[in-house]
Amino acid sequence: MKAIWHGKVLAESDDIVTVEGNAYFPENALERKYVVPSRTTTICPWKGMAHYYTLLVDGAENTDACWFYPEPKAEASMVKGRVAFWKGVDVIA
Repeated sequence: MKAIWHGKVLAESDDIVTVEGNAYFPENALERKYVVPSRTTTICPWKGMAHYYTLLVDGAENTDACWFYPEPKAEASMVKGRVAFWKGVDVIA
């Protein structure tokens, strides 16, 4: 699968974990040159605290469009070390 925004591949991998309809890519598949850390966090009742990256591609910014769980709860251990996307990022097979 690939995660694409503004014509750039943000992540690509065949090792995908799908949770609640979201494709979680291995963190090492993430093209770091397109992301910057965000201060945003949210809490999922069963996965724990999510942290975010903002996407920067060719001068375009997509705030908090990539998220991850650095320390997920035990029942969500399958997302540890993985990232997912939203806010207009196309995830395709």
